[in-house]
Amino acid sequence: MSVEVKVPEIGESITEVLIVGWFKKEGERVERDEPLAELETDKATVDLPAPVAGKVAKLLRGSGETAQVGELIALIEEGVKAEGGPAKEVSPPVGAAREPAEAEAVGPPKRKVEPAVMPAARRVLAEQGLEAQQIEATGPGGRLLKEDVLRHLKGKPKEEAGPSAAPKPPAIAGPGAREEEVVPMSPMRRRIAERLVQAHQSAALLSTFNEVDMEAVIALRKQYREAFERKYGVKLGLMSFFVKASIEGLRAVPGLNAEIRAQSIVYRNYFDIGVAVASGKGLVVPVLRNAERLSFAEIEIAIADYAARARENRINLEELRGGTFSITNGGVFGSLLSTPLINPPQSGILGVHVIQDRPVAREGQVVIRPMMYIALTYDHRVVDGREAITFLKRVKEVLEEPARLVLEV
Repeated sequence: MSVEVKVPEIGESITEVLIVGWFKKEGERVERDEPLAELETDKATVDLPAPVAGKVAKLLRGSGETAQVGELIALIEEGVKAEGGPAKEVSPPVGAAREPAEAEAVGPPKRKVEPAVMPAARRVLAEQGLEAQQIEATGPGGRLLKEDVLRHLKGKPKEEAGPSAAPKPPAIAGPGAREEEVVPMSPMRRRIAERLVQAHQSAALLSTFNEVDMEAVIALRKQYREAFERKYGVKLGLMSFFVKASIEGLRAVPGLNAEIRAQSIVYRNYFDIGVAVASGKGLVVPVLRNAERLSFAEIEIAIADYAARARENRINLEELRGGTFSITNGGVFGSLLSTPLINPPQSGILGVHVIQDRPVAREGQVVIRPMMYIALTYDHRVVDGREAITFLKRVKEVLEEPARLVLEV
């Protein structure tokens, strides 16, 4: 009996998904609840589990195509074995170590998604005799680009080219050698674009700046780094200090933790802090719920978990919803200064940047200090300039004297 596989309801307001790739091909067997496909929405990437065990009879949508929620995308013949029967066991080479029996019962590893191949990449694959599955795809939606194939070729040892391969003279680009690739925007990238435009069109944005001497924080981290990691199993990073300092700033300026709803301003007495982390498909902002109740260790553990799962595109939709204020750290990429954009309907975002040794004046003397620029972008409809400056001054005070976090002064 054929069982229909449809795009499930993934989250509120999500009507379309991108099929990043299929874990199974037509004719292959799939087990119940085994990942069948990888779907990307405008907020996160999720696996689509098989509803029944059986043979994949038909894939109605290909990798890189979009589908609507509720749309039929595959058929599974329930209970039917895969074509060709069970795989033949291959004996290990003589003298090769054999894994324990317990390891054999674990099951096959997760199959790598077959990427969608762009035309220019397909030409190079054909010329070089390569398979798409051999190469890491970095394009939007998991697409394999020409640049990915060329990067793979550059990394291959010279002997792989074969003994008869003669060196080729460098190619000279002729009039027709220039190429372009039209790559559809992924749902996540489209959503990011929409939100950025929305931020500009719906809010009165303004940015203000300050700089922070990070010497005290750096010294504190150096003093307690090993003890902290031994006790909690996670490194003492800078982000926990930024989160704690931001909460102190938000307590001083509640408008930055508020939002506009219709003709009202909604103030919160809790702090759900969004922390921007890089994923394989764009920037995502998972939320630390009730961050004011979290310890330094709890903040660092949560952020490390978010960062690891973001790289694997395993952030849940619920973890991206409902932040009241955001922090973005461009310093990890080397940014000296930027003007971050707020995440609507939030009223503010703090940007922190790279720490650099710079000459500064202290008590009439020029000294070298580890300095960092901080930037606040805020909605001027909710927060005035004086309040925005007050927030940054409070953040600066707490970071330059982190003992204030313990003494609450």
